[in-house]
Amino acid sequence: MDFISQNTYHIYNRGNNRQTIFFTESNYVYFLQKVRKYVSPHCDLLAYVLMPNHFHFLIHANEHTEKQLPDLRITRNVLSEGIRLLLSSYTKGINKQEQRTGNLIQQKTKSKCISDSKEINYSDYGATCFYYIHQNPLRAGLVNKIEDWHYSSYRDYAGLRNGTLCNQELAKAILNIPGNRPITNRIINEESIKNIW
Repeated sequence: MDFISQNTYHIYNRGNNRQTIFFTESNYVYFLQKVRKYVSPHCDLLAYVLMPNHFHFLIHANEHTEKQLPDLRITRNVLSEGIRLLLSSYTKGINKQEQRTGNLIQQKTKSKCISDSKEINYSDYGATCFYYIHQNPLRAGLVNKIEDWHYSSYRDYAGLRNGTLCNQELAKAILNIPGNRPITNRIINEESIKNIW
């Protein structure tokens, strides 16, 4: 994955064969600790959601994101390597916990740059992704209210938790997100959702 500074990306992956990747509450916490260690130092995280069998990140690349790791046989930027380390170390821990072997998460994490969309206005495109990420648990029928899902950044934006993983000020500025309680229950145009993949 190539990431270019000052661009915003939707990053997502899911369990191999759509299998569960989070088995307990502590698994979600463990994954977020690894996000803080391996991903956050290399970009600005704007939004996230962890679902039972997949995850979504909305990130903004910065000057740290473009750094390359030249000592590898394949040149990678630090964010790509951070995502690889996040997923491989998380898989190792879950495989030990569940007494299993093999891949837990699909090999290729997907990313889409949403800064260069020609289809719709960038802030609309980014906001669509932001709202979609936060609505994911509701759309999947896991909760009746968005704020009831603890494994997304929505609770931080709504002021229900003092989370520091996301750069909320940057998200509000570049995505045109309103106030302290983003209206994440706004209806998203289904046609716009197609553009975040």
